[in-house]
Amino acid sequence: MTVQTEMRPVADDELLIVRTFDAPAALVFRIWEDQSHAIRWWGPKDFTTPHLEMDFRPGGKWRACIASPTHGESWMSGVYREIVRDQRIVFTFRWEQGRDPGHESLITVTLTEENGRTTQTFHQAPFPTVESRDSHLGGWTQFVDKEGAYAERLAKEEAA
Repeated sequence: MTVQTEMRPVADDELLIVRTFDAPAALVFRIWEDQSHAIRWWGPKDFTTPHLEMDFRPGGKWRACIASPTHGESWMSGVYREIVRDQRIVFTFRWEQGRDPGHESLITVTLTEENGRTTQTFHQAPFPTVESRDSHLGGWTQFVDKEGAYAERLAKEEAA
């Protein structure tokens, strides 16, 4: 069960989503670093991930395509800037088309474990406009929902 959810803009050009999962930090980190796991939850609700490339190391590139019957395909990419096992992942993000194509932001995912639960802080900035930031809030919230459900399911399976 998810015990905490906080979704709020921090400043006009920032987005912050804080969520606590019933899963250890090592497991949450693993589903970020392992392409075979990430492809199962990457993207908002009702989206699949038909393509995901990951060179999960500082300086490594990533590229993904998310798709839905309603929205079609959306391509995104970036570069991993910092990785601290079980604690922190920092990477760039940019859409390859659509709204703000080519605009690059920085995403920082921080994991903190307490009593077997992991609080994940997802921060993205800067956004070029408030409208752009707000348009990402729903998608990233659903992304984190899918991630949390996947992590918690794996944690239960591994505990059994």
